Amino acid sequence: MPQPIAISTISHINWDDLDTDKFADEEALIADLLASNPLSEGQRRSAVRLGRDLVEKARATGRKKGMMESFLEEFGLSNSEGLALMCLAEALLRVPDAATRDDLIAEKIRSGDWGAHKGQSDSWLVNASTWGLMLTGRVIGAPRALLKGPGKFVQGLIRESGEPVIRAAMMQAMRIMGEQFVLGRDVEAALKRGQRIVSSGQAAHFSFDMLGEGARTQADADRYFEAYSNAIDQVAKSKHPKAPPEQSSGVSVKLSALHPRYEAVNESRVMDELYPRLRTLCDRAAKINMHLCLDAEEADRLVISLKLLERLTAEPSLQGWDGLGLAVQAYQKRSTRVIQDLIKLARTSGMRLMIRLVKGAYWDSEIKHAQVSGYPNFPVFTNKQNTDLSYIANARAMLAGSPSIYPQFATHNAHTYSAIELLAADAGVGEYEFQRLHGMGEALFDAADAGGKVRIYAPVGAHEDLLPYLVRRLLENGANTSFVHAFLDPDVPVEHVVEDPIAKVEAGPRRHPRIPTPPRLYGPERSNSRGLDLSQLSARDAISNAMAEMRARPVIAAGAIVSGEALTASGEDVLSPGDGARIGTCLEASESVIHQALDAATDYQKDWDQLGGAKRASILRAMGDTLEENAPRLIALMAREAGKTLADGVDEVREAVDFCRYYATQAEADFEGPTRLPGPSGETNHLQLHGRGVFACISPWNFPLAIFTGQIAAALAAGNTVVAKPAEQTPLIAF
Repeated sequence: MPQPIAISTISHINWDDLDTDKFADEEALIADLLASNPLSEGQRRSAVRLGRDLVEKARATGRKKGMMESFLEEFGLSNSEGLALMCLAEALLRVPDAATRDDLIAEKIRSGDWGAHKGQSDSWLVNASTWGLMLTGRVIGAPRALLKGPGKFVQGLIRESGEPVIRAAMMQAMRIMGEQFVLGRDVEAALKRGQRIVSSGQAAHFSFDMLGEGARTQADADRYFEAYSNAIDQVAKSKHPKAPPEQSSGVSVKLSALHPRYEAVNESRVMDELYPRLRTLCDRAAKINMHLCLDAEEADRLVISLKLLERLTAEPSLQGWDGLGLAVQAYQKRSTRVIQDLIKLARTSGMRLMIRLVKGAYWDSEIKHAQVSGYPNFPVFTNKQNTDLSYIANARAMLAGSPSIYPQFATHNAHTYSAIELLAADAGVGEYEFQRLHGMGEALFDAADAGGKVRIYAPVGAHEDLLPYLVRRLLENGANTSFVHAFLDPDVPVEHVVEDPIAKVEAGPRRHPRIPTPPRLYGPERSNSRGLDLSQLSARDAISNAMAEMRARPVIAAGAIVSGEALTASGEDVLSPGDGARIGTCLEASESVIHQALDAATDYQKDWDQLGGAKRASILRAMGDTLEENAPRLIALMAREAGKTLADGVDEVREAVDFCRYYATQAEADFEGPTRLPGPSGETNHLQLHGRGVFACISPWNFPLAIFTGQIAAALAAGNTVVAKPAEQTPLIAF
């Protein structure tokens, strides 16, 4: 039998220390999770058996799939129409004008065979949505004479109203779906509709989520704040005064919706500007003892969300409130430590926390973001079964932390549900709940007869705000291997629907074999340049230290460099555009120095060319490695001299490093000896590439490191020598 997890109390938690596990080795972490035995052998067999029983029971009722499942099955990621719809919905969020929206809809809708989906779904609402999409596809660019049947009606509308009807048809299809995916346009409407669901026994309570993604402007943040405030007021009207948070509905809050710059790099600003708003919402929720959950977002925002949570637990006005909560994503490699630290926080603060465990909603973007940013690894697991294992291990830890925390388990998976029931019974914990998304999972919890302990996570908002939510649901559940596809599908064997994830982990592989870690993004060709994760305090400190050193040491005296010799002397002052401070001096090259440089470059060009591509490649790679090692110093200098933001500075150093490595690869491939050409018998011909001479490289001010380096690296790789002139605004970086 698994042993309870021992949790010691501490007076203060260093949340930044969590960053040491952000990019942990996946295989080692999974080995540790397996060694912790989250389920005993008997529990593993029982979880599979009970899960299969639930699937068979649900299928035996003849119940049809819910609206969300039906839509995901018909328009998933396995067909071009699903992909077109997802791309369209995502892109429409950023299109400000009607004309461009019309063009975008025309392009995407034309790409799909919508007629093939007509009448194919068990849900008439999905079929209605398909008809709306199909009409849009036919109307755009189609001769009106070809429209027949219902199309004549559309033809008449177009004749009267013009092109906006096209956009309206698309939005009408979305609106039809929105009626099912969104519980109500506002919380008042959602509460009325939700009462019918509660009366039917499908759920006990709701967690209302205001539709919409992160705020981009202060006006957005103001609007979301008002929406959350109104939601709390509306829930208060329906809540029994003495009902505890776990026995009444609540609200989920996206912290990124309350501030347009909710990022770790802006921590002081977030604490000064976002926190008072969050505290106001919590004060209002605490006054009526209502549940308020801080929703999970991207991995870069985990630590700052935990700091906000800890600060809330210390507020005198919130003492005695049991409704404060946080969502934790099991697919994050740090989730186990987060759960343990949250239990410590609950015990030391004396405030019971409601912890909502989810599997995770941003997997695809986390993978891509890590690769593009050059992180050492991914912050999330790459294999689905690894996330399932992590979820079970975290569920066990949460149950062990009861009653200091109130466990909430968000899942639509029959095996996960069964495993939690077994773990709770073994731990003797009866105070916990399950959660499901509105429009999904009804069949599972009906079969389990668990409606009385189910909370529905319910989106609330206008239909135009549905698109980002729909995109996220498509990405989470749109694959044809998704559990939601298979649960009620009689063509999928029950044993394939409910499998033991621990057995799949044990069978391997421990990480996804076709997803290269960020450093290996380019395979054997070259190493990806290493990025700095500015959400981590250690990365920000490295740049801050470089800034401090730059201010403390003597100013940089830049001058011409000829054949490796720096010809420096006092010159004109170089001032920072940010604060006008003197950061160095620059001595302009005289005519004689320029001739000296040109002569030296000309004299050495043949020797440099004769080194060959491989030797030049090794020098260029060493150059790239040295740039990478000095990244904090270079980023600090670009901020001081060019006014670069830190994020832009990180990207520019990486671009310079990539130039060095890319051209090194080209030098080896194209400039290392002669290549024999095909030809007739008795005749041999060879092609060999050489440098052309001396190149003059003149770089702009806006990319003072990357373009300056890239031009030089390209010319050197090909066997040329170089004279380089930086932009007059940024000579120190070039020097």
